[in-house]
Amino acid sequence: MNAVSEPFDLAIVGAGAGGTLAAIHALRNAKAGQRIVLIETGAYLGEGAAYSTRQKELVLNVPARGMSAFADAPQDFLDYACKHDNEGTAREELANSFAQRRRYADYLRARLLQARALGTARLLEVHACVMALEPAETGVLRIALASGIELQARNLVLASGNHPRALQVAGGENLTPVQCIDAWDYRVIARIPVDAEVCIVGAGLSMADSVQSLRAHGHRGRIHAVSRHALLPLAHAAQAAVHEFDVAALHALPLRRRMRAIRAHVRDAQAAGLPWQSVFERLRPHGQALWQSLAFADQRRFLHHVVRYWDIHRHRIAPHVQAQLQALLDDEQLCVHRARLEHVAARRDGVYLRLRLPDGATQDLDAGVVINATGVEHDMEKTRNPLLAQLLAQGLARRGPHGLGLDTATDGTLLDAHGTPQPCIRVIGSPRIGTLWETTAIPELRVQAEAAVKALLNA
Repeated sequence: MNAVSEPFDLAIVGAGAGGTLAAIHALRNAKAGQRIVLIETGAYLGEGAAYSTRQKELVLNVPARGMSAFADAPQDFLDYACKHDNEGTAREELANSFAQRRRYADYLRARLLQARALGTARLLEVHACVMALEPAETGVLRIALASGIELQARNLVLASGNHPRALQVAGGENLTPVQCIDAWDYRVIARIPVDAEVCIVGAGLSMADSVQSLRAHGHRGRIHAVSRHALLPLAHAAQAAVHEFDVAALHALPLRRRMRAIRAHVRDAQAAGLPWQSVFERLRPHGQALWQSLAFADQRRFLHHVVRYWDIHRHRIAPHVQAQLQALLDDEQLCVHRARLEHVAARRDGVYLRLRLPDGATQDLDAGVVINATGVEHDMEKTRNPLLAQLLAQGLARRGPHGLGLDTATDGTLLDAHGTPQPCIRVIGSPRIGTLWETTAIPELRVQAEAAVKALLNA
């Protein structure tokens, strides 16, 4: 194996939003002459699953005012949007608007370019798949790439990002990539025949994206969405509002009493003329503390009984997107089935699906194509990421609480199979979900990224 002999001061594995934020903050905080390597499998930085689309119809799920890459400059993305908006939209209107996702990837790349120009450290971009990571006897980490090249680094940020969940249904392994399309594969979705009958498995944010993509390309066929709860994403309020109450008082409450208290706050907000969303705006900065203050058993109850209801209230969509979904429902072009997908089978002209309804009866569907919109895979053992598989197999990492993500210390330091911290490896983003729950949105990512690189570069 070919090796690059001189160790980098910092390696960042993954250059979606989290990894790119880490690179930006590393360049802003590194000492003169320090060497950083950013390793990304894809062709472009700053995209990952969330921002890889170039479709203008797909927008952020958060208003522009909340998407800055810098906690100490909360209006930075808004500043960028104002400067690059070609329609002369007023700043206040832009602040409350939902920018195109492709523009956010452009923003991250622009800020990375700016950080490179202003910083005194050196950044090398490597587009390759990381296959393995092993500690060397010299105290550095060996990073094996699929190309056969080996890099070395004294410290590493693991920003592996989100991974799509496989369609786990009997017969699913027999469907071809043409018959079963991943919801994040926007280019393939765009090629679905406009008259095809489509079945989307899942009813969350990925479903909304898929419907938006189909709609943008003039889809005329019936669209089915299959979900065990049949709960569609809810919309942001038309105007930002926060209902003030003591969030800290919730920390001492067990799950049932906590949920009752939140419902009471919603009633109080509505009595004061505020939308229910105002309560979740108040809760928003406290997601991690709320999760960590729950007893382990209550966390498990939350995952079994509450999570889907929580998600549709917490992870909201733009009002105009929700209105478009509702219009398709009203026209009966979109049909939502409350059911569990039990079996699929390939047919010459499409896919057969058998649904199990809540009352135990079955329903048959025939579709030209299936879109897998079941969301993010949080069990790291089930991802198709070779690095995560290697870390778990060799005991360099272990699954996080409740089998979610990877186990980390409170500062993001990776824990091995024995729970021993590995001080030279920090984890950011989605793999920390079991420990933090709130860990994938930009306000959390930017804080994690900055804290990780500061600690590692100054170690």
